[in-house]
Amino acid sequence: MTTALYTHRACLEHDTGPGHPEQIARLAVILEALSDDRFAALDRREAPRADREALTRTHHAAYVDQAFAAVPKDGYAAIDPDTILSPSSGEAALRAAGGVIAAIDAVFAGEANNAFCAVRPPGHHAEADRAMGFCLFNNVAVGACHARARHGIERVAVMDFDVHHGNGTQHIFERDRDLFYASTHQMPLYPGTGDASETGVGNICNAPLPPMAGSGPFRAAMERIVIPALDEFRPELLIVSAGFDAHAADPLAQLMLGEADYAWATDALLGVAARHCRGRLVSALEGGYDLPALARSAAAHVERLMAAR
Repeated sequence: MTTALYTHRACLEHDTGPGHPEQIARLAVILEALSDDRFAALDRREAPRADREALTRTHHAAYVDQAFAAVPKDGYAAIDPDTILSPSSGEAALRAAGGVIAAIDAVFAGEANNAFCAVRPPGHHAEADRAMGFCLFNNVAVGACHARARHGIERVAVMDFDVHHGNGTQHIFERDRDLFYASTHQMPLYPGTGDASETGVGNICNAPLPPMAGSGPFRAAMERIVIPALDEFRPELLIVSAGFDAHAADPLAQLMLGEADYAWATDALLGVAARHCRGRLVSALEGGYDLPALARSAAAHVERLMAAR
């Protein structure tokens, strides 16, 4: 089986303005890294648009309308203090969510064993009713709700290794026993959620780590907390919020991971998918703000996806 890569040019046209960390170059350097010969076997696909029905399974209809109404005809518009829109942002957001949906459809159809969605804007901070933290729609939550509606499964898990806690995903999932959210993240750090005591209805697993934690505590949290919790939940689909901003070079946090940690975590999550999901794993880009580290880390992640058996 193959690894599918979903992306779209519109995601390169979402312009957040000068000096913004969630910049066009983030996706450009990832796509450049994935153009290397060692990624020749990737099944490269264009991310389609998500439709309104898919968005409103997760987000309030009034917020969906508000988000698109906020997209400017020219220049920039701030939908929240951190989330900046430009004329192409609405199309990019539709393609980002649509890429995750299409990747899920592909793994259920047997067209790919797993997939990486190289898309932006990211999604895990977006709440059901508002934008937040660079995120317009919650791409992974939209995908999880689509999988249940379209593919007749009950249990979907999201594992988030972005350095920032995915408050939006947690809040969307926390009252639904058949949706599971697990996260490793730095604490204290934006957005201030993600304490280990936040457990939802038994379907939330947070493993916060202190600044400067590094590889050892991260891998221990995965081995002792996250992976056992995922195994107990037994998901039928595993979605990964793949943020690479826990890297030691990242300017927005201090968790001190390296590319080898992302490769190791990818293998651990592929193991969960093999045990419970018939290998079905879909990964979506979240954060990562040092461009060389982001490119190397995303490449390490995709290499391990391609090596899955």
